[in-house]
Amino acid sequence: MLSEEAAPAREILTWDLFGEAGRDLAQMVADSGYRPTIILGVARGGLLPAACLSYALGVKNLFTMNVEFYTGIDQRLDLPVMLPPLLNVVDIKGASVLVVDDVADTGHTLKLVRDFCADHVVEARSAVIYEKSRSIVKCDYVWKRTDSWVLFPWSSQPPVVSGVRVAEA
Repeated sequence: MLSEEAAPAREILTWDLFGEAGRDLAQMVADSGYRPTIILGVARGGLLPAACLSYALGVKNLFTMNVEFYTGIDQRLDLPVMLPPLLNVVDIKGASVLVVDDVADTGHTLKLVRDFCADHVVEARSAVIYEKSRSIVKCDYVWKRTDSWVLFPWSSQPPVVSGVRVAEA
């Protein structure tokens, strides 16, 4: 067992702080003058932040892309993979898109989504609650920068059903 001094640093986001983060991110977007016509949440971690920004910015067009990359704490696939159902490019053609995720860790997931959108949208910007220094994508809107492992309130508890594999906290 690791001593407290040897334990990896953790960033803990509470539900209350999540509410603040969502409003702060929305205010950053509004203050920048960017007016997205679509909010695109990266499933799963970006779903709640995307919904929060959708309400705060008054954008009812909320889409999702399901991307798998992390399989546990610091355990990931070699490359992120888009999972079905895939987003139909007709739905985003000519739009101004705000891509939303919970964290830009390596940035590979956001790069995959951004590259997918690039040839179809007028403009795509990104918003995350947390951005890490190692991210290959530098997001347009960031609530906080950290290099710690982040515990989010929606994924820090084990599932209520047995037999489901989740990332360890």
